[in-house]
Amino acid sequence: MKMRSEVKPALWGAVCGAVAVAVIGFAWGGWVTGSSAHKQARLDADSAVIAALSPICVTQFKAGADAAVKLDELKKVPTYDQGGYILKGGWATMPGGAAPIDGVARNCASVLTAPA
Repeated sequence: MKMRSEVKPALWGAVCGAVAVAVIGFAWGGWVTGSSAHKQARLDADSAVIAALSPICVTQFKAGADAAVKLDELKKVPTYDQGGYILKGGWATMPGGAAPIDGVARNCASVLTAPA
């Protein structure tokens, strides 16, 4: 197939333009693949659930008869294990729930131990 000499530069320009648009779109334009969007949506949903359930955990912790003593104990626990302390205490188990939620426990511990 014979091409006119003016067509070849136009085709190369179109190809280079398409590559440039793709590179700019993905690097700086905020474009993402479907799997990346799904992964980010999952993280956002998990964060929203943790944010919604953490106040319930804090309320359950503070409702205990010995909440002041337990809070002192929690503050003595190393930061990396405070979520585990909340898990073991059962405060991260939501009413009607069967199991505690780890992310809620960690966030609950950080709220409880935050300086007032």
